[in-house]
Amino acid sequence: MDFTRRQVLSTGAGIGAATLLSACDSGGTASSGTENKPRRGGTLRVGALGRASAITRDPHGNQGNESDYLVIALVHDTLTAPGAKTNTTGRLATSWTASDDLRTWRFTLAEGAAFHDGSPVTADDVVWSLRRLRGTPAGAARLPGVQAADITADGKRTVVLVSDYANAELPLLTRLSTFVLRKDTGEKELDKAPGTGPFALDWYRGGNARLVRNEHWHGGTVLLDAIEVTMFESPQAMANAMLAGQLDLASNAGAVAGRSAASRKDVQVVRRPDDMAMPIVMRTAKGSPFADPRVREAVRLAVDRQAMVKQVLSGYGTVANDVLGTADPAYAEDIAQRTRDLGRAGRLLKEAGFDLGRTYDLVTTEDIAGLAESATLFASQVREAGIKVKVVKQESGTFYDRTWLKGDLYTTYWGTNDSVVFFASKTLVTGAGQNEAGFSDPGFDAAYRKVIGTRDPAARTAELRTLQQIEHERSGYLLWGMADGIDLAAARVRDLPRLPGYGRVQLERVWLAR
Repeated sequence: MDFTRRQVLSTGAGIGAATLLSACDSGGTASSGTENKPRRGGTLRVGALGRASAITRDPHGNQGNESDYLVIALVHDTLTAPGAKTNTTGRLATSWTASDDLRTWRFTLAEGAAFHDGSPVTADDVVWSLRRLRGTPAGAARLPGVQAADITADGKRTVVLVSDYANAELPLLTRLSTFVLRKDTGEKELDKAPGTGPFALDWYRGGNARLVRNEHWHGGTVLLDAIEVTMFESPQAMANAMLAGQLDLASNAGAVAGRSAASRKDVQVVRRPDDMAMPIVMRTAKGSPFADPRVREAVRLAVDRQAMVKQVLSGYGTVANDVLGTADPAYAEDIAQRTRDLGRAGRLLKEAGFDLGRTYDLVTTEDIAGLAESATLFASQVREAGIKVKVVKQESGTFYDRTWLKGDLYTTYWGTNDSVVFFASKTLVTGAGQNEAGFSDPGFDAAYRKVIGTRDPAARTAELRTLQQIEHERSGYLLWGMADGIDLAAARVRDLPRLPGYGRVQLERVWLAR
């Protein structure tokens, strides 16, 4: 998505008898095999999903392709990133502090950080980049509550962000899309603009790319000589290339590929639990057939979540409860799990005067494994409650032009799952840039402001419970389950990241055994 929602892609899951890799360091990486001493050298051949119609080279644009996002994330650093021990860790910024009123945040840049051409990174570069980001169509969602004029430099290594309101979670909300370019980079220079990340761009052609090691990366030693990224338009084609020995890593290969590789001794199946959300969006705005909260509740009650997880995800996932951000340490496990109740669903539809004689289009894409399948099974299940649904598949570009943020009923997907506040800020607060359901609820907005305006973590967690209860009861999301992510890797690949979303594409610690 913007950082588009689509930036952090992930897919359905599957795992077999292959060894489940275990986290072995603070970076959330995983290792397998007998050679455990990291070594320098080698080229990692990576397959990633993408479509020719969605290619972009702009770090601040809408990255619909995982292949493009992978390249951008390795070439350009963000200020902060997802962490293994905490939700937010430093990337280009090494530390940050807030004013007493939680409105002014000061980010200190890494000492010695430089662009790939050797020029030093300055606060002016970061300010220019963040202002450019803020000026994109989704800029308000990417830097919530921060106006372009309120992004300034204080010296060479300090960037100051002033929020319109108290925001204890601002560092978390700057993850994922705050990619830094050199000040005054021209639009025609984006293709080859030097970054500050662990790899520098060697070449890029039609979705495929070669990256070479940044010998002087501020974040530490990079072991791989190079990474070659190949774009695949289907998970099956990518998995086939992996199993034929043409790749070292197939990113987000999906359940079918996981099962196919289960008996292979030369392939690792890497499982990332609860990695991908594939909710169904019901538009809540006036004029939508799903505007009545009783209708949305009926639809949620008409779904058999266990069956969805079993059939769509091959069992490699978990049942969800209509609240996004299930890996958040403050996720409200005590909210009663919604289960199927066709009788109550029927009564609610009757009370709301829902037109059961009409057929409703459910728009989906085949961007990730399992998404279209989830739509088909959903349509079959809700028919038992009298709701007639026709599944309409759209090509990715068409979907994001015509349906996303506009449609009455459609599928969506998110690969960042560690923060309830992240989703609230991006997709649920009134006027949010990625408010997929057109949701506007004064009670939710007030709860959100109270959460982010609370400094004490324990008190913030307590307030977050109220936010989640409202989302569970009234939002436009039907989150039926969480898919495990599946990567396939050659036996010699070591220290693959285990974190979801942006954390998953941080390949700078990977190395190749002999």
